[in-house]
Amino acid sequence: MLNTIKKIRERTGAGVVNIKKALDEAGGNEEKAIEILRKQGHDKALKKADRAANEGVVVSYIHSNNRVGSLVKLLCETDFVARNTEFQELARDIAMHVTAMNPQFLKPEEVPAEAVEKEKEIWKAQLAKEGKPENMMEKIMEGKEKKFREEISLLTQSFVKDPSVKVGDLIAEKIGKIGENIQIGEFVRFEL
Repeated sequence: MLNTIKKIRERTGAGVVNIKKALDEAGGNEEKAIEILRKQGHDKALKKADRAANEGVVVSYIHSNNRVGSLVKLLCETDFVARNTEFQELARDIAMHVTAMNPQFLKPEEVPAEAVEKEKEIWKAQLAKEGKPENMMEKIMEGKEKKFREEISLLTQSFVKDPSVKVGDLIAEKIGKIGENIQIGEFVRFEL
């Protein structure tokens, strides 16, 4: 039991008491307990979402080939948290992710309709070529649009260092742990 608690603490950074509660709720299943802890982080994040985040850091990441890099502005509520090592590591991780995964937008709902329409034309042609029935095409198109929006949006991309976690979930976990609202202000990626 102690080894399990230690492993979960290393992965999530959650407190021992919260881990024990999550393990009890999950019937001792480590992965379910981690899922429960992540959900708790999301719930805390939702409660803090309307609080002003006017402090933070601007962090850069340059890939080892010196041909691609990014800048990320990560916001929090207080300068105390902005100086926190864990917060700064999160900012660096997000900058590295932006460099590696090249997100175009912050959230799926920010993807312009014109970009989606261009893709829809391609998908329709592909589906017609595959001979998909007309009644199935609309459902397939909805799924393709959702996936397209999520794949090019930072918060819904799978985190490059741990693909089992979305970037938005990673931020929610840190909000739960640090106890302040954390938001991505801006990000930009440069490439030669």
